[in-house]
Amino acid sequence: MDTKERILREIDKVPEKYLVEILDFIRFLGSKAIEEKMETALASETALGKDWLRPEEDEAWQDL
Repeated sequence: MDTKERILREIDKVPEKYLVEILDFIRFLGSKAIEEKMETALASETALGKDWLRPEEDEAWQDL
């Protein structure tokens, strides 16, 4: 049994009044994952920008 199936089985045991909290937590984790991806992308852009913004790079790409 995979993790998703185990989670679904456990959710079936949870009283209805707690399901909203579970849903909120799942949404929180989803937004956290998106935020982490954005942070990585921004960090990469900053690091790579040092190489991209050099005259040598402009010269290498000028014929394209």
